[in-house]
Amino acid sequence: MFNMNNLMNNLEKQRTLTKEEFIHLLTNYTREDMDYISDLARNTSKIHFGNQIYTRGLIEFTNYCKNDCYYCGIRGSNRNAIRYRLTKEEILECCKLGFELGFRTFVLQGGEDLSFKDEYIVDIITSIKEQYKDCAITLSIGEKSYDSYKYYKEAGADRYLLRHETANDEHYSMLHPKSLSLKHRKQCLFDLKELGYQVGTGFMVGSPHQTMEHIAEDLLFIKDLSPEMVGIGPFLPHHDTPFKDEEKGSYELTLFLISILRLMLPNALIPATTALGTIHPNGREQGILAGANVVMPNLSPVSVRKKYELYDNKICTGDEAAECKFCLQNRMKKIGYELSVSRGDFKKISN
Repeated sequence: MFNMNNLMNNLEKQRTLTKEEFIHLLTNYTREDMDYISDLARNTSKIHFGNQIYTRGLIEFTNYCKNDCYYCGIRGSNRNAIRYRLTKEEILECCKLGFELGFRTFVLQGGEDLSFKDEYIVDIITSIKEQYKDCAITLSIGEKSYDSYKYYKEAGADRYLLRHETANDEHYSMLHPKSLSLKHRKQCLFDLKELGYQVGTGFMVGSPHQTMEHIAEDLLFIKDLSPEMVGIGPFLPHHDTPFKDEEKGSYELTLFLISILRLMLPNALIPATTALGTIHPNGREQGILAGANVVMPNLSPVSVRKKYELYDNKICTGDEAAECKFCLQNRMKKIGYELSVSRGDFKKISN
């Protein structure tokens, strides 16, 4: 029989567990176990980052998407979505605002919009880099070819976010149409690693049909990939998707998994996500206390924020908005942390 404290201590020392050990940990944890692993994770995070929380300015520049993922509010077949695309000039205006507010990383996120050709993406990257040489650019624009990723990297893109969503083929097919494959998505992640990006992946906690075995497989895949960034958040349904009546993912399990990921990847960049802040008013603070070390306030124009609705009730004004950075700063200070003014690049550590 597994001993829970031993499992958590072994995870801290070995940075991984077996699939069976992960399943036991995820199936049997108590409130006391959550507190224990949270302390371990928070201490680990402070060893590598002190009390600094990195900020990223999020620019959601298009909500058009060719894909039809069953969980996503901007899926291609959602005729009720109010679509928009930001121009290059509008994106640069977001960067200008963000730079003045102290942001040194811009995250360009959007659906897989076929109107944004590679040349246009590269033009945007080049323009941002010309004006803000000391800033990092993160892309989150889905599955592309190796050559496209290479093109973006050579233009100056530094990081790339691509959640794998689930590492189990059968579960993947329950969340996506047949036109999408887990094999291809994983290959994209390995391509990005090969090209030298700081790579981010992640998954939804509590997505429909998910089991603890699936989550254990996610953790083992993440360990194998060794990404620089990992973003997870609770599944939240959207009213215009096939999963509209499914239950939300577990807030507590999400926090528990953030702590597990911090022990697995001590120096990783782990955000306290918008979904975490949506499911609970103190979600981001609790995510930080569980081991996260990144927040991503929204730099998108106020006029489009509610249109980028991946799930219902997404917070899109208030403290998570970039204009209210000082509000977020105060919230972090209340739990003993400070917002960093650096780019917040990944730093390697020796094993």
